[in-house]
Amino acid sequence: MIGRFLAVVLALVLTACASTATVKTDFDPNARFGNDRTYSWISGDDGGALLPQVIVSGIDSRLSARGWKRVPENGEIRVSAHVTRVKGQTFNNFYSGIGHDLNWLGIGSNWPGYVTMSTDDYEKGTLLVDMFDGGTQRAIWRGSASGVLPDDPSRVNASVQAALDRLFAGFPPGGASARSK
Repeated sequence: MIGRFLAVVLALVLTACASTATVKTDFDPNARFGNDRTYSWISGDDGGALLPQVIVSGIDSRLSARGWKRVPENGEIRVSAHVTRVKGQTFNNFYSGIGHDLNWLGIGSNWPGYVTMSTDDYEKGTLLVDMFDGGTQRAIWRGSASGVLPDDPSRVNASVQAALDRLFAGFPPGGASARSK
């Protein structure tokens, strides 16, 4: 009896380890992520045809559940997503402070400003979701989930949904105060 119980527990632990995506998020702390935001999708040269529809609809449903509304174009927030096909690395820069906002006038170099840089290593099959401010075109949020697209096509939907649940679990960043702004 105990042997059977241990075998079941071991099988569950191994299954959880094998199927759990590694999720990372980063965001601009000065960005507004409140309710009643509009967003639109950014599509590449392929018109978004290479991005599985299960990912697009999954992201749409999670943003909708948080009070965001999808518009055909020119949303306050622009959303982009893609799945990596090779192993690689990406560098993320988030700018804050008045100096960076005044650089376009040529007077921002002496004003205080901050740059936060991070690097992300990603493996084949990693889902990357980026959000940009529609007005400034600055990156305001990035989420990545590794191992989202398994080799077995019958497991893709379940894997994507589980990864999106974890990716958007803490969204919008900042908790209740971010929702009310």
